[in-house]
Amino acid sequence: MIVVGDLVTDVLVAHGGPIQPGSDTAAAITVGGGGQAANTAAWLAHAGRPVTLVAAVGDDPAGRERVAELAGTGVRCAVRTCPGAVTGSIVVLAGPEERTMITDRGASLLLAPDDVRAAVLDTPDATHLHLSGYPLLHDGSRAAGLAALAAAAERGLTTSVDAASAAPLRSVGAEAFLTWVHGCDLLLCNADEADVLAGPGSAAEQAKNLTAHVRNVVVKQGGDGATWAAQDGGLHSATPDRVPMLDPTGAGDAFAAGLLAAWRDGHSPEAALRAGAMLGAAAVARIGARP
Repeated sequence: MIVVGDLVTDVLVAHGGPIQPGSDTAAAITVGGGGQAANTAAWLAHAGRPVTLVAAVGDDPAGRERVAELAGTGVRCAVRTCPGAVTGSIVVLAGPEERTMITDRGASLLLAPDDVRAAVLDTPDATHLHLSGYPLLHDGSRAAGLAALAAAAERGLTTSVDAASAAPLRSVGAEAFLTWVHGCDLLLCNADEADVLAGPGSAAEQAKNLTAHVRNVVVKQGGDGATWAAQDGGLHSATPDRVPMLDPTGAGDAFAAGLLAAWRDGHSPEAALRAGAMLGAAAVARIGARP
């Protein structure tokens, strides 16, 4: 499997209660690898799937550390080092129920179409390409995101796209984003992203509406489960067992990895949703976005 998107440094601030503006808030702070695409690739490797990550980092210690971390987990890194650029970094404010991200995308914005095309050509055994939505949501990397989907189509790979984040989705607009991903095999979005792309409604209604643009849609609802709608009218849902939540960071990335691994192995939508929920539960039970 080929995963295209971002590889950054996460500064994770895990706080147990409300942040106290203008004062001190107790928290556990860790620094390590992050990025939606990189996290999904790490969870795919954890699930035993061969995976290649296509990304860009700066020519700095952080970039070298991020690549080494992923390579150590078994991810093949088709990661370009960009001279004069800094590796992206994200401050993640993670509370008991939600997380907020303060982002410097850095070299991630320099991901180029040639990076993606080379990786697709150099991975002849790949059958699927998964694109983090972040490259599409920023002017600098959009051409690379579009090139990823085009290269996959040329090679006959199946494709999936994660809608990534509600705020930048809102900035580019639902119509533009849905045009960019039109015809892909699977679109994943959380409840906030589904509101942007499909408007208000139940998860089932939103997923069904979005199948006008893509073949299958999964709307994630956190602890309330997820809903899968297909263009043929099929509708499936799964509700995970409740588990104690330590940190929600990376849960959606882990869910995507579990779901994709099961789906590409030929399992049913229901089984794929359950597999996604299992990895998502493993993610929220630990601090950090990676296995």
